[in-house]
Amino acid sequence: MEPEILEVHCLIKQAISTLSSSRDRAEIIHTLQSVKQNLRGPETANPSPQKKEFLKTYYSHFLQVLTNNLSVDWLQLLPVNQEKELLDDFFLNGPPHEAFLVLLDTITATRPSLRQERCVAILEQFLQEDRMAQLIEEICLEYTSPHMSSLQETLLNKISALPDHMANKLEKDNRAIFYPENYYPLLGQEMVLVLERIYEQLKGGMDSSLFFVSQLLGKVCMQGHTDAVLHVLVPRLTILTQSDCIWQRISWRLVENVPERWMENVVSGFVRLSAGPNVLSRLLGNIVLKNKKANFVLTHKFLLLQYQLKVLKKLLETWSNSSALRHTPIEQQLYISKAIVIILAELSDSEIQEHKRELLSGMMAGVECHLDSNIARVRQLGMAVAECLSARVNSGDHRLKFEYAEDDELRELKSLSNPRHLSSWEAPPQQHKDESSQLESGQSLAETSLNPVESRQNSQEVQDSESASELDSDDELIPYDLSIDTELQRNRAPVYISDSVEVLMTSADPEQIEITLKAVENLIRKNPTASREISVQLTKVLLHLEDKFNISGFTGLRQGGLVAITVTDTIPVTQYLTTEFYAVNYSLTQRLDILDVLALAAQELSQPDSSQRATNESPSIQLLKSETSGAYNPSQQWKKIIEKRIENKTRRFTRGASRPEPEAVPNRLSPVAGYFFFPLIRNYDRPQTPFDFLAEESLIMGRLIHTLAIIMYFSVNALVAIHMGKALLDFIWAVRYHTDAYVRQGTLFAVSSVLLSVPNNILLTEVPDELLEIRCWLADVAENDADEGCRRSALQSLLLMENFKKKLGVFTE
Repeated sequence: MEPEILEVHCLIKQAISTLSSSRDRAEIIHTLQSVKQNLRGPETANPSPQKKEFLKTYYSHFLQVLTNNLSVDWLQLLPVNQEKELLDDFFLNGPPHEAFLVLLDTITATRPSLRQERCVAILEQFLQEDRMAQLIEEICLEYTSPHMSSLQETLLNKISALPDHMANKLEKDNRAIFYPENYYPLLGQEMVLVLERIYEQLKGGMDSSLFFVSQLLGKVCMQGHTDAVLHVLVPRLTILTQSDCIWQRISWRLVENVPERWMENVVSGFVRLSAGPNVLSRLLGNIVLKNKKANFVLTHKFLLLQYQLKVLKKLLETWSNSSALRHTPIEQQLYISKAIVIILAELSDSEIQEHKRELLSGMMAGVECHLDSNIARVRQLGMAVAECLSARVNSGDHRLKFEYAEDDELRELKSLSNPRHLSSWEAPPQQHKDESSQLESGQSLAETSLNPVESRQNSQEVQDSESASELDSDDELIPYDLSIDTELQRNRAPVYISDSVEVLMTSADPEQIEITLKAVENLIRKNPTASREISVQLTKVLLHLEDKFNISGFTGLRQGGLVAITVTDTIPVTQYLTTEFYAVNYSLTQRLDILDVLALAAQELSQPDSSQRATNESPSIQLLKSETSGAYNPSQQWKKIIEKRIENKTRRFTRGASRPEPEAVPNRLSPVAGYFFFPLIRNYDRPQTPFDFLAEESLIMGRLIHTLAIIMYFSVNALVAIHMGKALLDFIWAVRYHTDAYVRQGTLFAVSSVLLSVPNNILLTEVPDELLEIRCWLADVAENDADEGCRRSALQSLLLMENFKKKLGVFTE
């Protein structure tokens, strides 16, 4: 291996290692600057062997390394004012086809994230700086290389369909420059730039190829964007070919090299947009003799254009048919009227005079039936068309003239009767001497129309400079009040949920983690589709996240994110949480966190929407405010819930103010309640469970029962509620005399939840014997339990059962 090549190999290997592992700002900046010296710039016409080796062998791989490192943490290591120099220039100063492919592949393979957003911005800059023209020119220069065929096909597909790729991936976040109405005119301008450079090469005696430009033109026209591209290309070629034989040869070869399967689209576009037969002949040359497809299109298929008189006669027959007039909507009548007027404008005077009698006959019949209509709009259309017909057929004082009020629609209709003249880009012969000035003005006009954003920016710069000159006086400057300024945050909040996951997994910056935690819940709720793609991964990251930096409100922020992702993608997340609750290597705190998240998510899903989580009609679980934690403890709230439901169940014989009935809405928890409930109740006594709930962990057992009761409570009237209720009653029956009062309180809360959530008639039908046993047990607890809270809860449950005492005769003494 030669020394120069070995030097480049070692440099790139070390650079990739540094960029992938280092988090030292100075080291990363130095590495990027070292590699950047191997890029080619406009001044390096003859690059050194090291640069040639880098661009040929390592450039594409190095760009992929850069895109893989585009994360929130990594970008913050680059100075903001040097991001373009240290990052963007690698994509804008190297081989354009490799940069284009790396950028587009990264965008299409990446979920919405900062990495994708940054690549989109660079690709937008790539188009704005005419790099697409350089790409096309580069492929034209190397067209004959044997290894280029597959690359050319790939580039052809991606360039011609770039708006589709961007729209499919970015959806509503797509940028204006990638819209078809903006991209394809820009692509046409890039083709013009390539043709101009090829022209200069031909003038200098160099050979060049137009095959790739022709293929790209044919592909774009085949996809339905003929007008968007040729509206830019045809006017420029019309001017450039007026007096220059080299430009005429370029135009001929451009069309001749279009593949036959796309020839019709291209030729038809030239025919429609050319300013007359002379211009068309100049642009296409003798293509009829060289290309069979073009010969067929021009000498056979386009002969249909000569049958305008026949079409006009058919249209006049329909226009003058009174039956068709009565049964045709006004929109279709307007369409027929426009077609008649347009064809009249295209016919020559000799053709008009030859068929004058037939045209007059159709006109008189049509005017008569239109004027007989009782619809004013139909009468006005008939008069307008008759005026246009009479103006072409008759002359002098014999023309028809009606009195009616013209509007924009009728004025547009009458404007179509003007014969088509030379287009603005077809310069008359006497102006050939001023061709160069026309080219410059035409080019500047095209650039202005194709880049309105840049035009507005330039206008703004002019206004700013004028304002600066007017205010160039230190005496008129008023100092700003800096007393209320706040320190700017060095870190930015992530805007994509995937970036949040990356920060929480890899970042060691306390400020960045805090900002991300504060934003993660909002990001989940604003981007549910993206959140569902990584829901389980995000849940795992949040569940295992530790408060290493003593972040204020850490527990509440993490819990909010977990609840949000559980509500957004309920089934996969609940399956993960309920499985992990019984898994090994989890702390007591993490298991309690899982129960809290499940309870809060069940509460939110049971509400109509997030704005109605806490209403007077539906009691809710509130987060406890404490100095040490913002987490929720369900054991402190169940008493208030039961008391409110008992209050609602109690019958009173006084008449109060009437209230409107609440609006009925579906319970979002109902279809998924089983995913919250049954995995938790099923696995507590399995051999793989890391501890014995009954003997070792009274706190976990109590919180588990409370959580199951909460899920039961919020599943009110669900189809699965009776099965949940039966399973819960069986579950608590074994621990109803537990030695820990907290566990016994949970069992009483569970009984109340079942009584409140399952309809009474179903309970009486499904578990009558169990209800009798429960009533006896409640009576025993209310009288003999040592804990005052248990006794009070038992009395409340007995009160609930008394509400349907008359329905169970076995309850009577």
